[in-house]
Amino acid sequence: MQINPEHRLTAAVIEQLGQCPDRRLQQISGALIRHLHDFIREVELQPEEWLGAIRFLTRTGQACDDKRQEFVLLSDLLGASMLVDQMANRKPAGATASSVLGPFYVEGAPERANGADLAALPGPRVHVSGTVRDLAGAPIASALLDVWQTAPNGLYHVQDKDQPEHHLCGKLRSRADGSYDFITLEPVSYPIPTDGPAGQYLQAMGRHPYRPAHLHFIVTAPGYQPLVTQLFTAGDPYLDSDAVFGVKPELVIEYQRQADGNMGVAFDFVLEPVQAR
Repeated sequence: MQINPEHRLTAAVIEQLGQCPDRRLQQISGALIRHLHDFIREVELQPEEWLGAIRFLTRTGQACDDKRQEFVLLSDLLGASMLVDQMANRKPAGATASSVLGPFYVEGAPERANGADLAALPGPRVHVSGTVRDLAGAPIASALLDVWQTAPNGLYHVQDKDQPEHHLCGKLRSRADGSYDFITLEPVSYPIPTDGPAGQYLQAMGRHPYRPAHLHFIVTAPGYQPLVTQLFTAGDPYLDSDAVFGVKPELVIEYQRQADGNMGVAFDFVLEPVQAR
């Protein structure tokens, strides 16, 4: 039986991987080539369209710097980041769900005392509190909570020259009883950047750029799997259409008005031990 020249080409490219010394790389590259060639055949991709894709990816790389990761943003809006996250973080029952890191995390936030106010600018405050525990409910002392969020203008500090460095960011240690608390500004829903290639592609697909209001957390403790997650505000209009698909129902939290007039919310993080997987 005669083999279609297009499929013969695919087979020839994959055959060249036969001497690859890294078996995992061989597996990934072979699957990438097969799916890429199948995609090109399925849509009958034209030369000018392929060149346009190359130019798009080139612009995406050129938009990256030490404060902006346009490829992460592209991965997020295509749902790829969340799919990888879900497969890598199949949590046991009771463990806190994960979510995507996002493109605006910056290392080096200062360590703050419990009860600290992370906001250097005016705005409506919210008191965030809770505990860090293991799957059996026992408190985890000295767990590190790395926290960050946008300001009311929808921008992270790395995007906004008018915000102080590490504004609305901080690292806290859980107390001996596993408890933690801090004060910050109420999170707001905001649009992802649309001034770059990823945002322009999003708009070309006819999708909105908004993320629901949320707080970012990385929670770590020796002997436990690191947790990267987000807490989303109940009632936000974008919970069901998050531009980066990061919402999970168990991560939606309800804010309550406190006696001082500010809002408050409590959330307990449950970590899984390293050997649980």
